[in-house]
Amino acid sequence: MLTREDNDLLVRVELGQPMNALLRRFWVPAFLQSELPEPDGPPIRVKLLGEPLLAFRDSNGKVGLIDRYCPHRRASLFWGRNEDCGLRCVYHGWKFDITGQCVDLPNATNGDRIKSKVSITSYPTMEKGGIVWAYMGPPELKPVFPDLEIASLPADHRYVQKMIIPTNWFQSMEGDVDSSHVSFLHNRVDNAALLNGRLNDYLRSDTAPQWIIEDTDYGVSLAARRRAEDGNLNWRINRWLMPFITLVASPLNLPFIANIRMPVDDENTIHYRIYARRDQPLTEEDWAIIRSGDLFPEMIPGSFQTKANVSNDYLIDRDEQRNRTFTGIKSIPVQDYAVTCEQGDSPIADRSLERLVDSDRAIVAVRRRMLAAVKGLRDGVEPNEIRRPEAFKVAPIDTTEPEAKSYEEISSMAF
Repeated sequence: MLTREDNDLLVRVELGQPMNALLRRFWVPAFLQSELPEPDGPPIRVKLLGEPLLAFRDSNGKVGLIDRYCPHRRASLFWGRNEDCGLRCVYHGWKFDITGQCVDLPNATNGDRIKSKVSITSYPTMEKGGIVWAYMGPPELKPVFPDLEIASLPADHRYVQKMIIPTNWFQSMEGDVDSSHVSFLHNRVDNAALLNGRLNDYLRSDTAPQWIIEDTDYGVSLAARRRAEDGNLNWRINRWLMPFITLVASPLNLPFIANIRMPVDDENTIHYRIYARRDQPLTEEDWAIIRSGDLFPEMIPGSFQTKANVSNDYLIDRDEQRNRTFTGIKSIPVQDYAVTCEQGDSPIADRSLERLVDSDRAIVAVRRRMLAAVKGLRDGVEPNEIRRPEAFKVAPIDTTEPEAKSYEEISSMAF
């Protein structure tokens, strides 16, 4: 259980809040590279940490992330003309480059003289892993981009889906580190295998895993240990990377999934879900899994909203729930959304009302780590993680091993 004061520290991300300042110390995912497919194409609206922004790709193919509004009369630059290495406001013709500098001010007699004094907010960007990342913090503190495996794999080794969900970022992320919910929310009642059937047997037979939790330079290692056959133990080790990435446990020879939960504002979240192979391009079998909808939900065309959503009760099928799946809801992410978007009567859960048990240790560990970081920054201590980019080169693991093997031995198998 958290106090309401600590709860607010975790969930409030808009301008002026301590968490806003903390998240700005990290490179954050802004949008998909595919949203700006070509130079001089249409700009797109972006909102991050409660701040309305605009992104465009200039004539040289470089990406700008700037204030959404022209400083002249606050007209939206979304309507602007993207031409000749800049975005021109259609209201009075003011033009800005990707750094936010005004490069043309044609409706003033002294425009050529004063344009150098006019600029708007802009943030540096970097394109990695199918995502455009931005750094929104103090320029003098800009860190090296972390050594993320998901950001360095070739394009044909990964698939990235973007979804916008109506809930707070932190409770959305908490589901990623909660291993015990998998035994229920994502289970079946007809005993059919769930994707990788052997693992599903362990989840069904041992619904209260034992936890081994390790604080690390990148975040927290979260090992859920379950009983398996013949005196063995099944280990699912997720890696939670500060401040919003979870690498989901998977056998090392199989594709793995990563979840990134980026706050739009206090009550909305962008969920980037990544399916990737380390050793080879995605196979036809991989693409069949992706297209099935079990791991990556069907979307409303032209949007980042899932077809099954809060407005239609996530298309719950009560007959399906009685006879086949635990929820009656199709797609693992949508099952998560159904519960995390309604933890109480608002998009933000009141954690002061919770009653936690021992299987919630991973959630407690992540909360403590984030609270320590946000309180530390509030007191003038910069987050240590941004100075250790190499520490982020980690992998999750799912393996069944003899009981005598230690956590340290199991964890090191992933490197």
